[in-house]
Amino acid sequence: MRTVYRAHHPRWSFSPQSGAGAAQRGGRFNPVGTEALYTSLRLETAWLEAQQGFPFKAQPMTICAYQVDCEDVIDLTDPATLAHRAVTPEQLACPWEDMLSRGVRPPSWLLAEQLIATGHAGALIRSFAPGATAADTNAVFWRWSDALPHQVRVIDDHARLPRDDLAWR
Repeated sequence: MRTVYRAHHPRWSFSPQSGAGAAQRGGRFNPVGTEALYTSLRLETAWLEAQQGFPFKAQPMTICAYQVDCEDVIDLTDPATLAHRAVTPEQLACPWEDMLSRGVRPPSWLLAEQLIATGHAGALIRSFAPGATAADTNAVFWRWSDALPHQVRVIDDHARLPRDDLAWR
């Protein structure tokens, strides 16, 4: 069991376990139409990821911690795992948004589809956010729920998160 973190737009604080936004736009490791929950192993990494290269013009965020007990997570930070799966650093670090804008399917999407098809619920992947170091690792989940074996639950012991979006109306 471990704790991971996610920083996201406050508008979605009532649904901190949703991957619907990622499915709408796609992400580095999820094609459009595939839900994904992007988290980080360190709070600092979640901050870097959410700022997307603008760390000195911070925007409001909701930062959540999650309790994770998830099976079938592949460690793509491990060189032996990368070698065994014939995954290159270039595939992981591809400029996926630029590729999409040119009509090219990113290799990181192909990798995610292969991993999902072979039963992986998620992956540990180094962060490619500007300013990230070797200490910055993300956990991306494609299958998660409140229950085992793919448990990813937001920690909200004092019920501070809103339960619906009425606060935004």
